[in-house]
Amino acid sequence: MAGKLIVLEGLDGSGKTTQLKYLLARLSAKKLPARRVKLPNYESEACAPVKMYLRGDFGSNPGDVNAYAASAFYAVDRFASYQLEWQNDYLGGAFILCDRYATSNLYHQATKLPRAQWAEFTRWAEDLEYERMGIPKPDLVIYLDMPLARSQALLRERYNGDEQKKDIHERDLAYLALCREAALFAAEKLGWTVLSCTDGERMLSIEELSERIFACAAPLLEETP
Repeated sequence: MAGKLIVLEGLDGSGKTTQLKYLLARLSAKKLPARRVKLPNYESEACAPVKMYLRGDFGSNPGDVNAYAASAFYAVDRFASYQLEWQNDYLGGAFILCDRYATSNLYHQATKLPRAQWAEFTRWAEDLEYERMGIPKPDLVIYLDMPLARSQALLRERYNGDEQKKDIHERDLAYLALCREAALFAAEKLGWTVLSCTDGERMLSIEELSERIFACAAPLLEETP
């Protein structure tokens, strides 16, 4: 019996990696088999086109590579990750906790298209990866909605103020703002869960957000034999 695939999405700096560590610890405490997967897998040979794209080899702006070509770069990386790293665990019934997944294309790459084409692109991207390439479809997608100004502040901390360390996505604020719009579009269309990283006035603590994420995942735990 296949396991459950839980995906955390959000702009860089939204806390995905930290929150997946917390969720993994919660599942482990319940003696549930689980593993964390971070994508893209920059250590994989399959990730070479992604790295070339992000460092600007094909152009210094995200729009220099069209949505379909860039999506294919990431799709190959995910296919290799599934086939070589976590397929056996997933098919054996484990919880797979993904930091980004095929769902990332639905907002990072959709922004390169007119809004009127977002729905068509979503259908194409899901068909490519879930049907044609055969990677699993997520059981739960949670989008962490972080204010752009705050995520940029966290990135500055991560890179010690060195703006040159940002990739072509991270340094383009207009692109990132449009990504959030596209993510909320995908969330509404596909039934993702959107969790705000604030309570309207202040940032939620890591622990508060972790509790909300766990509450979203709890129904999947109840389905476990």
